[in-house]
Amino acid sequence: MTGVTPGSPPAVTHVIPGETRVYAVTSLDDHMYAVRSNKKEVEVYDAVTMILERRLPVPGISRYASGIAACSRNKCLYLSDWSNPSIHRVDLATGAVKKWQVAKTPRGLSVNRDHNILVACQTEKKLQEYTTDGRLVREICLPAGLGSPWNAMQLSTGDFVVSHWQLPGVVRVVGVYGRLLRSYQPSNSSDVWPMKYPISLAVTTHGDILVADTGNDRILAINSLLTRAQVFSLPADLRLEQPIALCLDDTRDRLYIGEYGGKNRVIVLNNASCIYLQLSNLSHT
Repeated sequence: MTGVTPGSPPAVTHVIPGETRVYAVTSLDDHMYAVRSNKKEVEVYDAVTMILERRLPVPGISRYASGIAACSRNKCLYLSDWSNPSIHRVDLATGAVKKWQVAKTPRGLSVNRDHNILVACQTEKKLQEYTTDGRLVREICLPAGLGSPWNAMQLSTGDFVVSHWQLPGVVRVVGVYGRLLRSYQPSNSSDVWPMKYPISLAVTTHGDILVADTGNDRILAINSLLTRAQVFSLPADLRLEQPIALCLDDTRDRLYIGEYGGKNRVIVLNNASCIYLQLSNLSHT
């Protein structure tokens, strides 16, 4: 990213309040999908107008779905149910739902480079990878003492970045067998001060990381080496309230943010590529 001239800052294009808290957001093709607390359904929005098109029921899921991810190859959604430890796969063409059991307290979901679904299981402190039909591919037990994993994403290196829901908060990278490779845990003396219960992650095309630092009402941008971080710049008139969900939509140059507090908003930011410009200085210093 060296030599790139910074463009316009991110701009808020839509703000969607809700009756209940947002738990997770994702996007696929021409739609954005949101999961809210105490709902057995997925809100489906038109990605151009951000108008709510429909509510997609998910038979068999409880009111405690806490993660969602979309797969472009298999044209489906995945939802995690933490009260009844399971993943629910929803076929977007037919509406058919397939369910399978996973380790205790599944939280965040992501689709990896093999188009498999990756789930962070909080209670058992492990990551599990499944095929689209529910076959377990691998199970990564995290080292003792690493705290409660909430979200995990596979990096281009094959390693995994993991957010740990704890105080002070930590983001770590582990290898394919669970070995700890590096950590980021800012101190009281750092420029960004300690994280409080980081939850959702988003990884840019350059391998840098956005973190929903929920307890601090902010988003952190961390370079791929986990050596530098800064608070992600937002429009001056936007104050986040417990951001819990992040989703980068590279095709539309957009960042979706879901809030757990306040008016339970889904916030849409355009010109998300400025994230890469903010992070470029961190990655090369």
